[in-house]
Amino acid sequence: MGEKIGVIGAGSWGTTLANLLAKKGLDVTLWAYEPELVAEMRATRVNTLFLPGMELAAGLAFTNSLEEAAAGKDVLVLVSPSQVMRSVLIQLAPLLRPGVTLVNASKGIELDTLMTMDQVCAAVLPPEVAGRFCVLSGPSFAREVAQEMPTAVVAASADPEAASLVQRLFTAPYFRVYTNSDVVGVEIGGALKNVIALAAGISDGLGLGHNTRAALITRGLAEMNRLGRAMGADPATFAGLAGMGDLVLTCTGDLSRNRTVGMKLGQGMRLSEILGEMRMVAEGVKTAESAWRLAGQVGVDMPITEKVYQVLYEDKPARQAVLELMTRDPKAERG
Repeated sequence: MGEKIGVIGAGSWGTTLANLLAKKGLDVTLWAYEPELVAEMRATRVNTLFLPGMELAAGLAFTNSLEEAAAGKDVLVLVSPSQVMRSVLIQLAPLLRPGVTLVNASKGIELDTLMTMDQVCAAVLPPEVAGRFCVLSGPSFAREVAQEMPTAVVAASADPEAASLVQRLFTAPYFRVYTNSDVVGVEIGGALKNVIALAAGISDGLGLGHNTRAALITRGLAEMNRLGRAMGADPATFAGLAGMGDLVLTCTGDLSRNRTVGMKLGQGMRLSEILGEMRMVAEGVKTAESAWRLAGQVGVDMPITEKVYQVLYEDKPARQAVLELMTRDPKAERG
């Protein structure tokens, strides 16, 4: 494995993925936006800002230069927040060599255009580059992967060769990678699970118990499935790692940023206060709006997503949102 790899984004997940690859002996360069973070990681081999307490591999290189991170690389791992992905790709476009494999590890739907990350990539980059797009997704808290706890994810690409390459590069004794061809399904699953995690957090913050959380997860999965099918996804994807697996993890795990935001909302904090306390991005906050708008665009009913949007952006009281969900017109479970 002689591939040269650049990782764009040194948050907790980007740092963890770069470290995983570097520990396998691969040639990996991690790009960070903050020059002071690059200096710190070079000096201490620790990312105290986003992954404190975890020593980074001796062979992992760090840079604040996009050109150094991207030029001549065989594989580029994209871990920038979804709402800035387009601007990052525009800067990267002239640096990419033909045949580079792009691995997207960010989860979201662009607010301005309602595009998934593979659609943004196709809009910005030439076909010979966008055609080797692969999305890496699944139930994977960064800290647990960094601690080498057994984790399983999926690598999805329309190009089987790209999916196989990503599977080979990322597979480790504690990190199992499955391949999939359903890019849109994997991307919708990764984006929507953050919105439902906000709802689950709101429920937990209100003290509503396990029954309520289980109902939100199950009906949230139904919303994910409906939106995915409307966009051409394979429904089976949502029963897998990028659907149900990631949804359960993000709705129940204490390391979930989106669930944490939801819990604080349920406890009565305002969104601006919550976000002001956070260094890392909770993707579901923006995705709640883009998913709600996308649902309207394609004509899909997503009541949980709608109520999360109203709590976030219309100051609807959380208890009122729950009551409105519970008193909707009766319907069949399927359909």
